[in-house]
Amino acid sequence: MENVTKNEPLRSFGGKMKAVTFSYDDGVTQDRRLVHILNKYGLKCTFNINSAKLGEPWNIYQQGANLAHVKLHPDEVRKVYEGHEIAVHTLHHPALRSLSDEDIIKEVEEDRVRLSELAGYEVVGMAYPGGTTCMNAHVADVIRDNTGVKYSRTTTATYKFELPADLLVLDPTVHHHADMDGLFRLAEEFIDLRPDSPKMFYIWGHAYEFDVAETEWERFEEFCRLISGRSDIYYGTNREVLLGY
Repeated sequence: MENVTKNEPLRSFGGKMKAVTFSYDDGVTQDRRLVHILNKYGLKCTFNINSAKLGEPWNIYQQGANLAHVKLHPDEVRKVYEGHEIAVHTLHHPALRSLSDEDIIKEVEEDRVRLSELAGYEVVGMAYPGGTTCMNAHVADVIRDNTGVKYSRTTTATYKFELPADLLVLDPTVHHHADMDGLFRLAEEFIDLRPDSPKMFYIWGHAYEFDVAETEWERFEEFCRLISGRSDIYYGTNREVLLGY
C-alpha cells in the first residue's frame, strides 16, 4: 500500500478499493473479549489507551446499567492487543482544548512514548479523549507540529465512507453503540459498493458499552460475521488503512 499525507490520498488498499477498520477507546478489560471476536473473523482494530490510567478500577453508569470500566494492567497490554494496533488516548483523558500548548504536547507525546515502550513498536495513531467537543483545529495543529502522532480520530460520525482530508481530524463512519441498526444498514451498503476510488468503513466505540446487555455482544458478532471474509475488502488497523504500514 502507498503511504499517505494530508495532501496525498491513497490510491488503493493493497490493490483493493474498500477497507474496514475499527477503533476502540480506554484500554478496558472488556477489550479481551472484543479482541477474541475480531480475531475470530479476521478483523483488525486500533485500541486507544491512557497509559497513566492503566490498572485503575472504575465503573461507569450508562443506560441504566452500572458497567465495569477497569483498565488493563500495563503488563497485559502487548499480549492482549497482539495483531492489532495500540494508539494514543493521552495520559489522563483531559479535554485538550482547555489545556495550554505545553500540556497538550505532554499529554499526547508522553502517552505515545510510554505506549511505544509497552507495544514494542513506535505508536503513531491517536483518538481524541472526549471526542470532537474536546478538541479544535488549534489542538490538531499543536499535535501535528509537536508530536509523533500521524493521525487522530474524532467522534463525529459521517455515515459515509470517504477518506479524511486531514488525518489529524479523522471523522469515523459510525459509532457501533449509538446506532446499531445504522451499523448493519451501512454494512450492507458497503458490501454492495463498487467504487472506483478508495472507500473506508470506520467503526468506533468502547468495549464496555457491549455490557449494557448480552445481546449487544451478540449483535456485534453478527455484524463482524457479515462484514468479514470479503475478497474485495481490505481488513486492517487504522495505521495500516490510513498510512499503508
